[in-house]
Amino acid sequence: MSLRVVAHITARPDTVDETRELLMTLIEPTRAEAGCVTYELLQNNDDPTDFTFVEEWSGDDALDAHLVTEHLRNAAAKGSDLFAAPPDIRRYTLVA
Repeated sequence: MSLRVVAHITARPDTVDETRELLMTLIEPTRAEAGCVTYELLQNNDDPTDFTFVEEWSGDDALDAHLVTEHLRNAAAKGSDLFAAPPDIRRYTLVA
C-alpha cells in the first residue's frame, strides 16, 4: 500500500523567493528516486510564505531513503536560515 505525505514549510517573509527556489531544486532529483510516485510543490495563494509538498511513496522504506538523500539534507541545511520553523512532515495512509 502506498504512503502519502504532506510536508508543510513556512518561509520567513523576507525569504519567500529564496525558499521557493530552494524547494524547487528538490523536485527533479526526488521524482527520480525509487519509490517516488508523486512529488508536487504547492504555494498558498493567500499566504506566499506557506509552501506544501504533497507526496506519494511506494512505502515507508522509500520515504525513509528519501529523507537521507544528499539533496534533501543539503536543502534542510540551507532552509534553516530561510524557514520560519522546522518543516511539519506528516505520513498518511489512504483510508478511502
